[in-house]
Formats: sequence, structure tokens, C-alpha cells
Amino acid sequence: MNIQRLSSFRVSVLMVCTLLLAGCEQLGFGAKQSNALGNRPDLDCIIANDFYAVHFSTYLQPSKDDRNADPKAAFVPFCQQIPRAGKMFFTADLIDRDIRTTPIGIRLVEVEKTGQKAPNDIREIRTIAEIPSQLYPRGAVEAQAEIDKNGDYVLYFLIGDAIEEDDKFRVALEVGVEPGGSKLPMIAIASVAALLLVVLGFLIYLHKRKSNSANGDSQV
Repeated sequence: MNIQRLSSFRVSVLMVCTLLLAGCEQLGFGAKQSNALGNRPDLDCIIANDFYAVHFSTYLQPSKDDRNADPKAAFVPFCQQIPRAGKMFFTADLIDRDIRTTPIGIRLVEVEKTGQKAPNDIREIRTIAEIPSQLYPRGAVEAQAEIDKNGDYVLYFLIGDAIEEDDKFRVALEVGVEPGGSKLPMIAIASVAALLLVVLGFLIYLHKRKSNSANGDSQV
């Protein structure tokens, strides 16, 4: 009987571990990374407001001072978090075909966060680059700029006359931030570990309770 109970206990533990591993995969721990240097998942980096949406990419030119730089790094796309300052190339693929017939201007500014609600949540410090309005009939909007220091930036796509706030389509950029961050994964790992300990503790408790009950029955 003890052998049977022990086998059942092991089976239960294996089942719980399997479920937890499945949960880890759902959290993305077991997911295949599209690239190790970028922060875009397998799907494109999509940025949207109430009216427009774009597939956005940022490419960072490798530093000339870094002799060990990987040549392939120039082809690695980032989303809104970029690890360092430098020369950057921005591309935005317009999802809505209607705005391909509308002139679009581009403006890159350094900003400071104010802590207020949008659109007053940022204060412009300086303009980094500006491109006059023009048509992008193929739907691919491109720009490049040299960002000389880490900080917060906003890339504006000024659609049409850009009178309404939604027509000032903005992409917030964080320069000097490692892509993806580490807070969420650490929280998720800690949560899974805590869940594992709780479940194993509960199974051990059940196993001991059954063992004590069996010993009591044998004594009777």
C-alpha cells in the first residue's frame, strides 16, 4: 500500500510539474526568440492610436568604436526601447491604405515626462530632425536621425494638416534602455516558483496525512 501511495504521489508531482512547465511556455519562457539583440517578438511591433496603426521598426547603426561589433546587428530591428544612442533608421509601414494618399510629415524631438495626462504628459526639449510632408504611396515611411544621448524621445508622424491630436501620431522612444526589460520576467519567475512550492507543499501534506491514516488503520 505504501508503494502504491508513493507511486501516486510521484505521478501527482510529475503532473503538477508538467502543468507548470506549460504555464512557463505560455508566459513566454519557452518561446523561441526571433533574435537575441532586438526586442520585437515573432509578430511585428505594432503601434496604434484610435485612428491609425503602423508596423514600426528602429535599426541602430553599429558603433564605429566597437571593433567587436557584430555586423549583423545593423539588421536587427528594435521597437520602442533602444539600448544606446547613435545613428538610427526608422521605418513605419502604414496599415491603413487610405492614408497613403495623405501627405505625412516627420518630426523627432527629445522630451521630458511631466507626469500629467496625455497630450500634456511630455514637454518638448529640442527638435532632433524634421522632414517636410510628402506622400508615401507604397506605405513605407522612412527616416533617419543621429541621437547623441540617452533619454526619452518622441517620433511624430504628422498626418495631413495634423490639426487633431490623433493626426499627430506619436511613437515614444526610450534610448539607453535594454529591450524588453527584466521586471516582468522576474515577477513571472518568482510567481511560478512560489506556485511550485505551494503545490509541492500541499502534495507532501496529503502524502503524510494518508500515511498517518494508513498507520492508524493498521494499528486498529
